[in-house]
Amino acid sequence: MTQVIKFFFKEGYTETNKDLQSYEEERMNTTKKAITKDSVIGDVIRERPAAKNVIQKYFGGGCFTCPGINMESISFGSMMHNLDPEKIVKEINELED
Repeated sequence: MTQVIKFFFKEGYTETNKDLQSYEEERMNTTKKAITKDSVIGDVIRERPAAKNVIQKYFGGGCFTCPGINMESISFGSMMHNLDPEKIVKEINELED
């Protein structure tokens, strides 16, 4: 957090909470990480909550109770369900959170 505050002042923002909130929102919007077929399913859902619907659409609801969700990639899940991982990745990357 200290680094964020230092950068915050360096960029010319004032110390009001509204400015800090605007800065953090702006920073989050520009640092959105692209999802790939090698992305871990659990990480994808945490980073983009709307991706849960896409995961459920292709892999089913059992994915959310499986311990493998924190280790298995979209590619692995696709292989297990005989699906094209690129189709799933494309759909997730097109989501707006």
